Amino acid sequence: MNMEERIRSQFAASIEAKQAAAATMAAPIAAAVQAMVACLRTGGKIMACGNGGSAADSQHFAAELVNRFERERAPLAAIALTTDTSTLTSIGNDYRYEDVFAKQVQALGRRGDVLLAISTSGNSPNVVEAIAVAQAQGVRVVALTGKGGGKMAGLLAAADIHLCVPASRTARIQEVHLLTLHCLCDGIDTLMLGDPS
Repeated sequence: MNMEERIRSQFAASIEAKQAAAATMAAPIAAAVQAMVACLRTGGKIMACGNGGSAADSQHFAAELVNRFERERAPLAAIALTTDTSTLTSIGNDYRYEDVFAKQVQALGRRGDVLLAISTSGNSPNVVEAIAVAQAQGVRVVALTGKGGGKMAGLLAAADIHLCVPASRTARIQEVHLLTLHCLCDGIDTLMLGDPS
């Protein structure tokens, strides 16, 4: 296979993963939009966390809400728990890296808030810890995973929402995660501002 053929095959695999995800994820994404809008309308906030590419996704999502997505609107309350290096490194140094998100949720989370917990495998220990703290504080969890959901799938309560990409390859899961975040942003704007079409 030459390089151009390999690249075309990557595009084809991404398209196939997104089509499979559309069939299984549209309903839970819609439920997540409703939960997030309910949170924001009652003065709550959305916290997001994850590692590596999922940390970048957390920051991307928070930026789209605080600034704007595709339409002009007032800023919405969202924070990525991945950005404060002093907080992250002090918790990791003084306690455990597993606590870097959980302690922030404990400090910042209030009943009615939403935690967007992102993990490609569903097994990230610090995201798992954040979920436990969120649930104890009445913070609703929206889990964004792949590979069957890993440990996170078994931790979710009835009120929580699982957005699980039906794929096993990390690159494909991450590509669907980005599309999912854009669907959440578009859905939030549509419910809060009305359908632009």
